[in-house]
Amino acid sequence: MSDRETERLLNEIAQLLAEDADYPLDDTLLHAELDENYVAPSVFKDLGDHVLYRDPDLDRLGDALLDLWEAQKSEKRWTEIEYVVREGSFQATFTYPDELDPEEFSMNRRDRIVAKYFGKKPIVYPPPPYDTAESKH
Repeated sequence: MSDRETERLLNEIAQLLAEDADYPLDDTLLHAELDENYVAPSVFKDLGDHVLYRDPDLDRLGDALLDLWEAQKSEKRWTEIEYVVREGSFQATFTYPDELDPEEFSMNRRDRIVAKYFGKKPIVYPPPPYDTAESKH
């Protein structure tokens, strides 16, 4: 993948993250796991005393992340991205499979990465969606 194409896709990701008009773009972390035909993004916002999980747009953000992942030309592909926005600019860090601890659970790794950028703060997740099928019983 050319540096120009990488930059274009990383900027597209920033634009997609900026579409969350409920919260500022600064102090946003995107952590995503990727593989062939698989993307699992998580978006977090540092709100001072806690970190807020935001539901990502899987269609648009997922497609942009897969485009970035698929644009790699080397045989060795990264499997995770940490994408943090601070003070109007972003920093992307790519993690390769051999850099991951195979004993560490994905959710534990994600929590560790959030703490790396925002400190040890509680993470607030949205309530589960209301299941109308269960409410009829």
